[in-house]
Amino acid sequence: MAAKIIAVAGKGGVGKTSISAAALRELVRLHPDARILAIDADPAVGLSTALGVEVRETLDDIRKNLSAGATKTQPEELLAEARFRLFDSMVETRGFAFLAIGRPETAGCYCAVNGYLKEVISLLAGEFDYVVIDGEAGIEQINRRVMEKVTHLLLVTDQSRKGVRVIETIKRVADELVMYERCGAVVNRATRPELATETELAGVPVLAVIGADARQTRNDVEGRSVFDLPEDSQVIQGARTALEAFGL
Repeated sequence: MAAKIIAVAGKGGVGKTSISAAALRELVRLHPDARILAIDADPAVGLSTALGVEVRETLDDIRKNLSAGATKTQPEELLAEARFRLFDSMVETRGFAFLAIGRPETAGCYCAVNGYLKEVISLLAGEFDYVVIDGEAGIEQINRRVMEKVTHLLLVTDQSRKGVRVIETIKRVADELVMYERCGAVVNRATRPELATETELAGVPVLAVIGADARQTRNDVEGRSVFDLPEDSQVIQGARTALEAFGL
């Protein structure tokens, strides 16, 4: 089957990484025989902790190492080496593989590693059945077409006007630059769920509403992974509902 690539995006601080991790956990449960990949594309590098994964080598490590020898190596050789290094650097555990984009050592633009990530998504799409990408907060990766080939765009917001405006902007830009099949929103940490039950939010169908989840918060404080949460945790149930709405 063609890969289902789920990109999770939204404003920083709305629980995007928790939703990404919960969605990954649910895909592993629902499709135990599938090839599933998690990509931490947020330089804040929180998905590895949420999934209980120890990162050995990041995408930026690979990029820098290959770039160092680019003047001596033919482009086709670089591509072959990149493919080898990517699979060698992936962490495989609990029924999924994991790849982190990493955080450049010097301050400034993430243009180089984001450009490389775009090629990596295309490269890996044929190797996995499901890919979950925890995207960078905001619209940068959407605006730079890093996510242009994702099939499902999952937008996460809280009930703040600022959070809603961010997903409005992401949806507007994605309509022009992303070749997605489905787009939907999750309203997370809803303090008044009754106000988040509209069928659409900024033109995006609301797939799930998740209230404040004390167990998930405690899980984060204790440094535990999403796999330590009980089945009836609100964040797990919300991710399950969103995936069902997507037909995944």
